[in-house]
Amino acid sequence: MKAQRPYPQITITPKGEAALVGGHPWVYEGEVTGLSGPVSDGQLVDVISRRGSWLGCGFFNSRSRIRVRVLSRNPNDRFDRAFWRRRIQYAWDYRKTVMGPEDSRCCRMIFGEADGFPGLTVDRFENVLVAQVLCLGMELIKEELFSLLLEVLRSDGQDVVGVYERNDVAIRELEGMEQGKGWHPVDGEKAPDFTAVDIEENGIRYTVDFENGQKTGFFLDQKYNRQAVAKLARGRTVLDCFTHTGSFALNAARGGAKHVTAVDVSEFAVACARENARRNGLSDVMECVAANVFDLLPQLEQQPKRYDFIILDPPAFTKSRKTTQRAMTGYKEINYRAMRLLPRGGYLATCSCSHFATEELFLKMLRSAAKDAGVQLRQIEARQQCCDHPILWGVEETNYLKFYLFQVV
Repeated sequence: MKAQRPYPQITITPKGEAALVGGHPWVYEGEVTGLSGPVSDGQLVDVISRRGSWLGCGFFNSRSRIRVRVLSRNPNDRFDRAFWRRRIQYAWDYRKTVMGPEDSRCCRMIFGEADGFPGLTVDRFENVLVAQVLCLGMELIKEELFSLLLEVLRSDGQDVVGVYERNDVAIRELEGMEQGKGWHPVDGEKAPDFTAVDIEENGIRYTVDFENGQKTGFFLDQKYNRQAVAKLARGRTVLDCFTHTGSFALNAARGGAKHVTAVDVSEFAVACARENARRNGLSDVMECVAANVFDLLPQLEQQPKRYDFIILDPPAFTKSRKTTQRAMTGYKEINYRAMRLLPRGGYLATCSCSHFATEELFLKMLRSAAKDAGVQLRQIEARQQCCDHPILWGVEETNYLKFYLFQVV
């Protein structure tokens, strides 16, 4: 006789079953039809079809719209320390393989569901790990997970000093968790006394403020897209819009651009970009300007054409399906203006980091912008997020970054 599993059972609808069988790891509240007994939030549950078939095991949370985040579809898995160590080792081995030893010194080490850690993000910046926990089940076992992260890296000869939590995000409250940030004491070790670290990416040096910077402190997902921009930038006059702390602009300048104008609406971001240009010896070719891109681009249209390479790397214009259409209007506006600003033979790098702005919608928008601008686009490359942010087929949320390089012909 088969041994009884130790977890309560949650029964779901055929729609929920189809999603799980198709590879998606979430069960939504409207897909739950029954529970075998009382379940505590954050507890593991077995997910069962209406016919009684076992579909997986995951974390339950009655406060979340995502009722269950499935961890495993292997009925033999036992979620002990050895299980979590294997998963972390698997994630680390993947990064070393696809990125190499140098690039994996700064990488996304854990990318949530794509690595089998629902709601958990861990970025490595040299000797610091920065974690964000958005799932209650992960929150309850984070002590063990953080200990294992350090154990796996140190056993591989990696110098890591600790884990800093960036849990200062409102979405945690929807899962029944408090916000907060700070060093997480691991295995009784003394917490480090710094909140910024120097890194090098593509030969460019940055200081990552992991205490106050956006998200975990630095956007790692565009690493290789920035290299692609650098290859096209030699001898060109570049306009980098939504520059944040200047990463695309710096790569263009280092790639041999004649001049780069880096623009962001945030005075603080512009100051950071200016400092990054200084410390990398690129101040003579890189100008940093605080301005609203939506206002600046129409103003530049009234002037003689001076840019032959424009980069558009805006923040996510939509974080929900309800505002997707409005977001596409914003994407079209900046792309239309950029296409009109570029001379024939000029280059355009354009992207979106919202998974709600799907590739289909993004391409439709680009075609419409090109038509209205009266230009034809020659596609050089279509790219996505860096390979340390792997796309898990069947989980559309992991496929979020669209990045295109065009020439105006």
